Amino acid sequence: MVKERWNMMITGDKNQHYEQYLIKEFWRNQTNLKLLSLGSGSCSHELEFARHQQFDEIVCVDLAENRLQEAEATAKAEGLNNMKYICADIKDFDFIENYYDIVLFNSSLHHFQKVDDLLRDKIKPCIKPKGYLIINEFVGPSRLQFPKQQIEAINQALKLIDKANRQRFKTHLTKSKFRGSGLLRMIMADPSECIDSASIMPAIHKHFKTVEEKAYGGNILMNVLKDISHHFIVPNKDQERILNKLFDFEDHYIKTHASDFIFGIYEK
Repeated sequence: MVKERWNMMITGDKNQHYEQYLIKEFWRNQTNLKLLSLGSGSCSHELEFARHQQFDEIVCVDLAENRLQEAEATAKAEGLNNMKYICADIKDFDFIENYYDIVLFNSSLHHFQKVDDLLRDKIKPCIKPKGYLIINEFVGPSRLQFPKQQIEAINQALKLIDKANRQRFKTHLTKSKFRGSGLLRMIMADPSECIDSASIMPAIHKHFKTVEEKAYGGNILMNVLKDISHHFIVPNKDQERILNKLFDFEDHYIKTHASDFIFGIYEK
């Protein structure tokens, strides 16, 4: 239900993913497109694009070689030959000027530090004139240091869930309160997590022209459903009602607060 909600907010169709939306609305009549994905992981989104004839070259860059190998095996099994896999740190990647039609960040840009410098010095120059930057990203507070007002709202939303559906995954513990993440704990657990996420939107708006920008929340749902989402994978009627209450709560919240997650299409 959360994924259908995101699809509706991004594409207007609960059954249509953003990859299908982009093909249909932007690249239907395009050919020989070149796409660069930085922090591609297992390349699920890139594989989806590669299945369309519009794409001549899709370059996937990630530090995790095993995930790239998994993607390569999938592409080979499907007979896709328009993908390339590069296991490298971004500082070692050779950015070719005015080469790519599209640069994609799918849940990866928030792991990069000095976002403004990255977009100005590396990303913008490698995109062709009139080419696109596409993001599907967490753009909320750096290091997940949520403001007090948001933490209070998350705890209000948590009260909409009955105790049975707040039992944490694989434990007998009940989730009763969200306190946020300590800064030191964040740095120790994952040094790159949301390291400069608060700079993403200001930097994009500074260096690119906005074509479309879809806010799809996450401010409430991400932290309310963390550790208890397993209750709602195949929801019964009561659990559907709970989710819809949470959706309404978040919709109301993001009317007056910037969304923590954004899907955006930006032109060079």
